[in-house]
Parts: sequence; structure tokens; C-alpha cells
Amino acid sequence: MQFEKKVIGNLNKCYSIAELQYKGEHCFLVAAEKQDPCYLFNEEGEKLDKLWDGPGGVMTMAQVPETDGVFLATRKFYSPNDGIEAEIIVVKPKAEGGWDTFTLCKAPFVHRFGILERGGTVYLLVCCLKSGYEYKDDWRQKGACYGACLPKDLDQFRGEKKLELKLIKDGMLKNHGFCKIKRGGYEAGLVGCEEGSFIFDPPAVYGADWTVTKIHSLPSSDSVLVDFDGDGKLELGCIAPFHGNSLTIYHLDEHGNYVPQWKYSAKEADTGMIHATWTCEIQGKPAWIVGWRKGTKDTILISWDAEEGNYKTEFIDRNTGCANALHFKNKKGEDVIIGTNREIDEIAMYTVK
Repeated sequence: MQFEKKVIGNLNKCYSIAELQYKGEHCFLVAAEKQDPCYLFNEEGEKLDKLWDGPGGVMTMAQVPETDGVFLATRKFYSPNDGIEAEIIVVKPKAEGGWDTFTLCKAPFVHRFGILERGGTVYLLVCCLKSGYEYKDDWRQKGACYGACLPKDLDQFRGEKKLELKLIKDGMLKNHGFCKIKRGGYEAGLVGCEEGSFIFDPPAVYGADWTVTKIHSLPSSDSVLVDFDGDGKLELGCIAPFHGNSLTIYHLDEHGNYVPQWKYSAKEADTGMIHATWTCEIQGKPAWIVGWRKGTKDTILISWDAEEGNYKTEFIDRNTGCANALHFKNKKGEDVIIGTNREIDEIAMYTVK
């Protein structure tokens, strides 16, 4: 594949990214890790609006289902040592122009979250990196995951009332990774931490408990589940350990265990802080986009080569330090990748040729 690159903007420590349906158009959002703005782009890469100047600390954004431009975002998570004031906010477009924001819930050290639908109910899965700290790099208070039903009326949380979060699972050291997956006709969350990779299934019926299933025991900074080779079994891709430099794909054996199948071959010093991760289908094939922020700071695409019977990697970009990425098909049917190249403050669009 060839990747045609276009720089569509510059943003200090650009980080979070998400798709947004707004005014009948397919758009996407890009927000900063630190005290910097959030921008809205159309799918051609044209900047449409600035939603805020700050505060930043935006780790995750996601559109609220069946809305026009309403989304949730984390705010005030600036680092593992500066996230005690972190929260999730609601962002809504104003009728007269501009954007309105208010706090949905307080969630110290919230790093990722997912909006999941099951059985006609919308759920919020909140993943907190840690629970507290007393000094720099204090990891004694482990992270946790919380759940809630997300009501249609979000305006009720404009005042003192906030969405109540219920603890699902605690004891999750360096609870960093989240990926939304399709599972049996509904949406679930795949969460990675030092204790392994876990699937979080929302309640099967309203009011029931969440189900948590551990599928792998090795540390994971981020995990994905994809049937790369088309055998009907989902492979498990893991970045390890926390902000680590190891990239491995595991295959499900006949005993139901994930065993190593492939590992990205590179010097450990070259793949420092692997961070960007996004799974999709590009030119009809399952693919995994991965980027790292230190070392060679490359962004690659991983897919299965049926002729060779093995995985292959292709370079999307080099020396950019991509923090996050997403993929979509534009109106022309082209595969498009958006990368927040944090280490050079660059927002880039790659069209697959």
C-alpha cells in the first residue's frame, strides 16, 4: 500500500481523536493532551471550528449515540502524576453557535472510557489509570473500572447532580488500555492493565451486573481482538508492558489459550512507548495501526499475508511520534487514516492508495 500524507493542522501535544456526526456531515475531533484547544474537522481535513481553548487533558472522546454533535470527553488528565482532578464532560453544540460544556461525573485519573450499547440500553464504561497518589510515580493505589447507564437526558447533570458510577472491578495496576469490540450482537470493552487483558460485558438486561472475563494474564498497555487470518478465531494483539516497547499477536489454540504467534521484530530502543492503536479493515483486509512516541517514532500497519502465511508490516509514516490514530472511509470510498503526531505537534491525514 501507499500512504498519501497531508498535514491538516498543528496543535501542541495533539493527542485525542474521535469521529463525530454533526449537521449531517461526517467529521472528526482532535484535542490536546495539555492546556490547549480542541478542533473540529470535516472528513476532507478542513478545520471547521475550535470547540475550546482549554483546559485540555483530553485522553478520550466519544459521540453520544443518536445525537447531532453531542459527545463526551475526559478533561484535566495531564499525566499519571497529574490527574486527580480528572472528569468526564458533556459537550453540546449551541443553537446560536459555539459549544457548551458541563461536567457529567468526577473520575480521578480517568484515562479511557467507552460508550457501549446492549439490549437497547446505552452504558458508560469508565477506566481509571490509578485511584490516587501521594508522590510522583506512586502506583500503590491501583486503577479500577466503573460502569453506569447513560440516560438520554444529559442536561440533568448541569448542576450539582452528577452521574453515579458503580465499581465493576478494582485492583488494576496501570489500567491504561481500552478498545471497544463487537461481541455476540452487542458492544463490549476490552481493557488492558498489568494484570492482563479483560473483556467487560455490559448487563444483558437493564439492572443486572456487568460480566468481567480475563482472557490473558500477561501485562498489557493496550489490547485488541481481531481475526487477522480469517480462521474464525480472534487473535489477541498486545502492547506491553505499560507504555512499553513490545508488540505481540497471540493465537487462540485448541485448548482456548492465547499463545504467541508473531512479534514485531525491532530493537527495543527503537520502539519506545508504543501508544497509538486502532483496528479496522483497509482495502478489504483486517488491519492494526500502531505507532510509538520514542525511538524511531514510526507508525505502521499490520495485516495478514495469506500467500506468505504470516503477518506483514508497512510503514505509514516515520519519525512523527503518533499518540493516537483512527480510520474511516470517505465519501469517495477511500481508506483514510488520521494520526495525532504528538511528538511533532502535527495532525496528519493519510489516504491509502
